[in-house]
Amino acid sequence: DVCILMIDATRGIEAQDLNIYSLIQKNKKGLVVCVNKWDLVENKTNADIKGYENAIRERIAPFKDFPIIFTSALTKQRIFKVMETALHVYENKQKKVPTAQLNERFLPLIENYPPPATKGKYIKIKYITQLASPTPAFAFFANLPQYIKDPYRRFLENKLRSQWDFQGVP
Repeated sequence: DVCILMIDATRGIEAQDLNIYSLIQKNKKGLVVCVNKWDLVENKTNADIKGYENAIRERIAPFKDFPIIFTSALTKQRIFKVMETALHVYENKQKKVPTAQLNERFLPLIENYPPPATKGKYIKIKYITQLASPTPAFAFFANLPQYIKDPYRRFLENKLRSQWDFQGVP
């Protein structure tokens, strides 16, 4: 249920990597990105690492909440960390959030930051629950769900991710 996408550090993310990522996304698998051959990279400052991570996240956008681990199979650098992280992502994928907790934390947030009105109509989200599915999926019950736009959906997803750890999970 968790896929490890291995990228060559000397080449960066390539078209084949993106094809594999699209299969991972289509099949709703968890994701851990492993940048291999890290021992061959010369510049390893924090700024270089952040730049490399940002480049990977931008190419795989809009899904940006996944772990990236820099490894070297030759020197066995961080090999066990990859497996530990994959196990953590698997646990995140199995996570169930009680409905009472969802409503207790989200309804006040939604009340303070409601979805924008569309065509003069105000949208009210009344209830939230987690669906019984292989990956975490949530249902928000609203009076006019067709008027909720993608930016507000991403806002809700980001709030869910910040409240509960769903790193690496679609």
